[in-house]
Amino acid sequence: MRATDVVIVGAGFAGLAAADLLVRKGRRVHLLEARDRVGGRVATVTLEDGTTLEVGGQWLGPTHDRMYALCDRFRAEVYPSYIDGRNILRLGGKNGTYRGHIPFRVPPWTLVNLGWVLARLDMLARRVPLDAPWEAPGAEELDQQTLGDWVRSNIPDRRARAMVRVGIEAVFAADADQLSLLHALFYMRSGGSFDALTRSAGGAQQDRVTGGIEAVAGALADFVRAQGGVVELGRPVRRIEQDDRGVTVLAAGGGEAVRGAHAIVALPPPIAAELEVSPGLSDDRRELLSRLPMGAVIKCIAVYEQPFWRDRGLSGSSVSDEGPVHVTFDASPKSGRPGVMLGFIEGPVARELAPLASEERRRIALECFARCYGDEATRPIEYVDRAWTQEPYSRGCYAALFPPGVWTRYGHTLRKPEGRIHWAGTETSPIWNGYIEGAVRSGERAAEEIMRV
Repeated sequence: MRATDVVIVGAGFAGLAAADLLVRKGRRVHLLEARDRVGGRVATVTLEDGTTLEVGGQWLGPTHDRMYALCDRFRAEVYPSYIDGRNILRLGGKNGTYRGHIPFRVPPWTLVNLGWVLARLDMLARRVPLDAPWEAPGAEELDQQTLGDWVRSNIPDRRARAMVRVGIEAVFAADADQLSLLHALFYMRSGGSFDALTRSAGGAQQDRVTGGIEAVAGALADFVRAQGGVVELGRPVRRIEQDDRGVTVLAAGGGEAVRGAHAIVALPPPIAAELEVSPGLSDDRRELLSRLPMGAVIKCIAVYEQPFWRDRGLSGSSVSDEGPVHVTFDASPKSGRPGVMLGFIEGPVARELAPLASEERRRIALECFARCYGDEATRPIEYVDRAWTQEPYSRGCYAALFPPGVWTRYGHTLRKPEGRIHWAGTETSPIWNGYIEGAVRSGERAAEEIMRV
């Protein structure tokens, strides 16, 4: 049995941020990670020519202060997402173009309805306390209805309704009926506003990192090792035992157990729900973990010799009411070569398509790209995708969903330690919940809890 001060389960950004803070404060840490890499829901694929494709989380935006600080600390270059040119809006089988964030070339009543929706959601979200959403005015009523219920009741214009639903899928990787209105409002306020969550310039998709964000996770892991910490890969944890003096963490498949004064669990909720914990977790904790499904997304990436859409004055950004790819982005490297087109398949249809062979998913994605960008989009030199529901140690992306009734019944349990077991992960962060920034903040918060004991 190995001895340490803190055992951390999971080496995504939450677990790594906790370890980073602890080792800088002189604590011994031991991370156990199930995957053969660090980074969790951030992942990079490198092509033969050295081009890096981010198949997991990839963007930074204003107020992602922790992540910008990490990039600066480890000298990771940050550059703006490409947004020059006209965007494509495809509605009812017809393509139109617009500039900026709002498609002003839709009928006036559609624009008015969209503007009212954004303002109303922002107003409702400002009333939700980030540290305690269950204490919001009318929380019970907000938590008993779905976001889909609200959309149907408040958006009469069909075009506006279609565009809002596309935005909801893009933000939550879920259908509007899968999450409570209270959770949607909390999530919007957590990231600033619904508008900020869907923006590139000035929003959550503003910046990218040269070489991919996974490299920052790798640098964090290297720093923890350099300070005497241990980062073990390929060690999925199956059991945690605790007593008055500490915790013992056991990995699947045997090997050395790790003993520490405290443990931090930094896993997606469905994975954490499968841990054996002795003595058992509280009833509320078990119920909470079992009621938080993950969002579903397939990230589809096509690589071309050059970003041909730029030559046509297009930004590479599109929104379509046809599926299964509803949104695209230009994901080319800073140099602009090769051209990289990124599309998302999200929500229930992502779960349906995830079991298909990659070749079939490729055909479906490229057909969607071609509707907006023409036949040239069907002839990439490379295609890569990642169906996150098929990842055994994630079970989905971007984050866990809170269905109706969960926040008001079990929300108070979310960040509460269970004896010597502390909880991290982006789902536990009041700020930028669901994002890499939220993961880092959650790890720091869990580490600070331990240091105060």
